[in-house]
Amino acid sequence: MRALLAGARRKQSALLALARKLVLAESPSDTKTAVDACVAIAAETGRALGGHIKRHRQRGYGDVLEIRFGPRRAGKRDGLKPVLLLGHLDTVWPVGTLRHMPCRVADGRLWGPGTLDMKVGVSMALTAVEMLAEADMLQREIVLLLNSDEEIGSPVSRPITESLAGECSAVFVLEPAQGLAYKTARKGTGNWRIDIRGVAAHAGVDFENGASALRELARAVETVSDWTELKRGLTVNVGVAGGGSKTNVIPAAAFAEVDVRIAKMSDGPRIERRFASLKATDKRCALTIGGGINRPPMERTRGTVRLFTQARALAAELGFVLHEASTGGASDGNFTSALGMPTLDGMGAVGEGAHASHESILLEHLAPRTALLAGMLVQSS
Repeated sequence: MRALLAGARRKQSALLALARKLVLAESPSDTKTAVDACVAIAAETGRALGGHIKRHRQRGYGDVLEIRFGPRRAGKRDGLKPVLLLGHLDTVWPVGTLRHMPCRVADGRLWGPGTLDMKVGVSMALTAVEMLAEADMLQREIVLLLNSDEEIGSPVSRPITESLAGECSAVFVLEPAQGLAYKTARKGTGNWRIDIRGVAAHAGVDFENGASALRELARAVETVSDWTELKRGLTVNVGVAGGGSKTNVIPAAAFAEVDVRIAKMSDGPRIERRFASLKATDKRCALTIGGGINRPPMERTRGTVRLFTQARALAAELGFVLHEASTGGASDGNFTSALGMPTLDGMGAVGEGAHASHESILLEHLAPRTALLAGMLVQSS
């Protein structure tokens, strides 16, 4: 591990140069041409490292990039299945963000949109593979999957992620660390929309013949909000709502958008049944429900704990203490964990400000974390 740490320190300048190149290729999820340009940079880098490139072409979204390193189909000969490195190249930042959030090194950090979430993590993965290849330590196949739509729910990449995960013995997710910790559990996510159609009427002349969609919405908001169970890690948040047209008109339409987080797999079907059973109290109003669970929870499984235990031991060899954490946010690792695949998350950069104007990574942790990632690719089982 000390040799890997020395190698990571030697390569830190090149790692940062690659990270800057990826950050400067702005890649918002909803702009295919921009995401594809960033994918092309990662593909070129992977090809230069001897990787076998496959672009999963998409029409409405950026292409999904699959790169395979090391011996092909080694698992059939020696029992070593591949390891999946899982990341994404899309960001929440629109093209042009660099004008007011420049990519720069200052105060011991690399700043810029997408640095922490998660272009530095992608650069760490490619650097770790390069280190192992140069040391002739790529004894198993490593599959690097870089998705193009993670920030918007992975509508096209999910089946690719799940298919590749089924080939592998473990999944390492390149999302940023939770503080300094690796993530062994994540909540699942769901999104619903409630639409209510009432009956419009003049609020002064014909009040009794109106049916207020907003009043009905208020009842629905109270009902769904009461489904929160903090002890179970289940939260229901009505984050957006609206309706009506004029103050002197009984509102004929109203809506609400709801975010749901679940910590337990069994809560997914339960909360879906509750939304499906939601009814209007005023029979003159019609209530329509759309949505569902988007990502299942990543529960703290025995396989994931085994991976973390291995990572903690390697971190100790590198001279630092590695902790584990859980988070309310979701990632593509939720999909692989739900399939029963041992999944360790938060293996990317250390920093702060994901999705915020102060997004940045701490340079002091870059080499140790890259060395740890490389060590896990060699020693995990």
